[in-house]
Amino acid sequence: MLRHNHLNHRNGSYLPRPCVSLRTTASGRSFTLSIRSSSSLSAIVINGKAEGKKIRDDIKTEVSRMKESIGVVPEDSSEEEVLRSVSGFNDDPCVHGILVQLPLPSNMNELNILNAVSIEKDVDGFHPLNIGRLAMRGGKPLFVPCTPKGCIELLRRYNIGIKGKRAVVIGRSNIVGMPAALLLQREDATVSIIHSKTENPEEITREADILISAAGQPNMVRGSWIKPGAVVIDVGTKRVEDSSAPCGFRLVGDVCYEEACKVASAISLFLVV
Repeated sequence: MLRHNHLNHRNGSYLPRPCVSLRTTASGRSFTLSIRSSSSLSAIVINGKAEGKKIRDDIKTEVSRMKESIGVVPEDSSEEEVLRSVSGFNDDPCVHGILVQLPLPSNMNELNILNAVSIEKDVDGFHPLNIGRLAMRGGKPLFVPCTPKGCIELLRRYNIGIKGKRAVVIGRSNIVGMPAALLLQREDATVSIIHSKTENPEEITREADILISAAGQPNMVRGSWIKPGAVVIDVGTKRVEDSSAPCGFRLVGDVCYEEACKVASAISLFLVV
């Protein structure tokens, strides 16, 4: 459930005073947005695990039915077998959407398979025609990649202004970084992209009013990288070994939350549910 509170004018944008939680759980992950008020020393986090569990329970039966009726292409399939399956799904009027789970096994050409998906069924928004339309001024993609779209939706729902703001995206992947930058540009932000070849990235991030990180580098973004009062969305995910964890590892984001929450006015915390 989304809950709005009174608004607080801070650094030219309107932000809720306490933390409100917005969660996406389709992949077993979720984001909690923390809002730091002018009177608090650090961000407050509200854990919305119960709501995330409810959503998963609601769709569990439907997902099981889909698997039984349509099936899942085995991981050890050849590229030719996958292309035949995609072609069959394209021609099947009962199939309304096709998702290619990336990354693919090393024996498959990712571009060949993404190109094979009908643009009308490319619900991930990864088809070159959908990405091309996203990049064009005034273009109308049929679908937009969900994680970048979720980042924009998160900003909108919490009344965080994008127009005219300086936005920095860390990472240039086809899945998150590149489409996130395109969506921010569509919202009239001035956008910079940081990647593995960027020199002195911290100098660029310190100019950002909005920072979206999707590099997959644990705790890369320190508090000193962040402009005071900036809005930070951490999309990065990386496994790090942790002998104290039941599974032997834990998932860590790009942003060092403990440092960043003391500088940013709003920050998303990556959670495993």
